[in-house]
Amino acid sequence: MDLTLSESELAFQAEAREWLAANVPAEPLPSMDTAEGWRLHQEWEARLAEARWSVVSWPRDYHGREASLVEWVVFEEEYYRAGAPGRVSQNGIFLLAPILFDHGTQEQQDRFLPSMATGEQIWAQCWSEPEAGSDLASLTSTARRDDERGGWVLNGQKTWSSRASFAHWGFGLFRSDPEAERHRGLTYFLFPLDADGVTVRPIAQLDGEVGFAEIFFEDVFVPDSDVLGDPGDGWRVAMSTAGNERGLSLRSPGRFCAAADRLVELYRSAPDPAYAGDVVDAWIKAQAYRLYTWGTVTRLAAGGDLGAAGSVNKVFWSELDIALHETALDLRGPEAELESRWLDGYTFALSGPIYAGTNEVQRNIVAERILGLPREVRG
Repeated sequence: MDLTLSESELAFQAEAREWLAANVPAEPLPSMDTAEGWRLHQEWEARLAEARWSVVSWPRDYHGREASLVEWVVFEEEYYRAGAPGRVSQNGIFLLAPILFDHGTQEQQDRFLPSMATGEQIWAQCWSEPEAGSDLASLTSTARRDDERGGWVLNGQKTWSSRASFAHWGFGLFRSDPEAERHRGLTYFLFPLDADGVTVRPIAQLDGEVGFAEIFFEDVFVPDSDVLGDPGDGWRVAMSTAGNERGLSLRSPGRFCAAADRLVELYRSAPDPAYAGDVVDAWIKAQAYRLYTWGTVTRLAAGGDLGAAGSVNKVFWSELDIALHETALDLRGPEAELESRWLDGYTFALSGPIYAGTNEVQRNIVAERILGLPREVRG
């Protein structure tokens, strides 16, 4: 791998660091799972976009800087080092946008990407269904062809839809050919969450906040212009989305390196030899993840691809996140319940081995596609 930054990359890093130091809010924003927090996070996204820091790798026509992959990772490191707010637009800019660039029409890119970059339009990820979670191919929500109107009619239910409580648009898979094999006959749709026939019901979490929602579709019409990729080819398009989620885009190393540095400072403020090894282990693993990511960046820059390695990535960062926050709570002892930053981080980390494909599923992918092990045969 190559860890040496060029003069232009160092200049990019310095500019990002200076802007973030001058603009990151002095106090953390309220949770984006509340109406007020949502509004303030949208305002932050608009400020980022105005300075072209929202989507640095995108074309300039879409509020980007046309930054390289190296510069994107550099910016992510600086972003988390500065303690900047969470990205309320992450479903759109990190998950959907790469698919729009790869599979979307020019009209779709021009229509959706600018408002995605500015935070004006926030997207919800609508994958799971009551009987289709990790086994996404078992979904039963349907899409019926409507030739007269030139589009499709959606029916069914999605649940645990990230950001859907306040979002404007959603993306997800529907079964458009019930006779096809389960991984075939699926179509990838984009749809406004205020469309006729769409009902969004927020799901309250233990803290009362509504970061997720269930969505009901009753004869919802979606025009052909809002189909992403070819009809019936939705599984291949969706796996591109999942690859981005498990790989580089969703959990950059800057997030864990910043958290590990905070953990070290916490230990220094109240050292407890019983947890010294756990602190060191968390810090080393955060740095290992950073180096692994830089190795991936070097490979991609040389023309390689991420492939099934994204599953290795996902298992590692999700388990690191839990261990790191558990150690912080152990260090805080009884006062941990009053330490909202570490406690909130811990409760969120617990979902890491589940979303983006459960770690059990990811280990199967690693076993079969990387290690070449045979599938389990059950009699």
